Amino acid sequence: MNSTTEHSGGVSRRSVLAAGALTAAAVAYQAGRAPAASAAAKPAIFYAPHQDDDAIGLAGSILEHKAAGRPVYLVLVSDGRNPDLAQLMNTDPCPLTTWSSPHPCAAGGRHNLNWPTDGTAKIVAARTAEFMASAKALGVDKVVNFKVVDDGFDSTSAYDRLVSRIDAKVRALAARYPGASHKFTAGWLEGTETHKACSDVAYRLMNDGTISDVRFNYVYAYGRPRERRADGAAYVLNIPSSHMKTKRSAMYAYNTWDPSRNLYALGYHSVPELLEAAHADPREFVYTLPADYRPGKGN
Repeated sequence: MNSTTEHSGGVSRRSVLAAGALTAAAVAYQAGRAPAASAAAKPAIFYAPHQDDDAIGLAGSILEHKAAGRPVYLVLVSDGRNPDLAQLMNTDPCPLTTWSSPHPCAAGGRHNLNWPTDGTAKIVAARTAEFMASAKALGVDKVVNFKVVDDGFDSTSAYDRLVSRIDAKVRALAARYPGASHKFTAGWLEGTETHKACSDVAYRLMNDGTISDVRFNYVYAYGRPRERRADGAAYVLNIPSSHMKTKRSAMYAYNTWDPSRNLYALGYHSVPELLEAAHADPREFVYTLPADYRPGKGN
C-alpha cells in the first residue's frame, strides 16, 4: 500500500500491534511448520502492489494455501517509492505522536533521519527490507520482486505505461508456472493507481486466457467499519488462531525499529490505522472481478 495515512478523529487506537513491535525481537524469522508443498501442486502466486499489502490483506490467504500443501510464491510488484513517506520520516517529533488521538512510534517519537525526499533509494530499500522480513515470517516458498517503478499517478499515459510494465512481468510468470492460481488485490475498490493497475492486468490476462484461476483480496477493507468490511465479498476467510498469530508476526515486520537491519517501521508510519484494524480482525475478504469492471486510471 503506497500512502501515508492522514489521521481522522474518532478512530480508536488499538495498542496491541504497536506494543508487540517496539523492538526487533518482534519480527518472526522462522518459516513455520506448514506441510511441505507438493512438487506436483501448482503454485498459488500472490501479488502485493506495495510493501505492507502482503501482511495486511494477503497473509491469512497465504497461510491457508500453505496449510493445504500448495507452493506459495509472493510477488512484490512495485518498488514503493514514496516522497511523502520520506518527508514524514524526516519529521521530528514523529507526526504519529502529535495527532489528537496519537499512535505510538517505534522509534520513541524521534527518528533523527535526514533521508532524500525524492522517496527513492532509502525508502525503497527500507520498505523492501520490511517486506522480506514479513515474507520470511509467513514462510512463503519463493519471493519475486518485479521492481516496477511506482510512477503511474501523474497522468493517464504514465498509468498506461505502468499497466504495460506489470502486464509483461505477470505474463512471464504465468508462462513459467502454467496452471498456477493468481491472487491480486481488489484494485477497483482500493485507493492507489498501482493497486488498480494490478487488477487491470488481471482483467486483461483473464480475458485473453493467459490466467484463469484468479481471486482478489480487498486490502483496504480494513478502512471500513468492521460490520461493513465483508460487503460485496465472494468469500470471507475466517483465519484460524494459529494462522492469525503468524499473520501478526508478519505485520510486526512493518512496525520494527532496527536501523542495523534497515527496518524503520515504514509500513506502520504509512498506514497505522489499516495495520491496527487488520491486527484485530481475524478475517480476509476475497472478491471476484465484477461483471461491469472498467479498466483504466480512475475507473
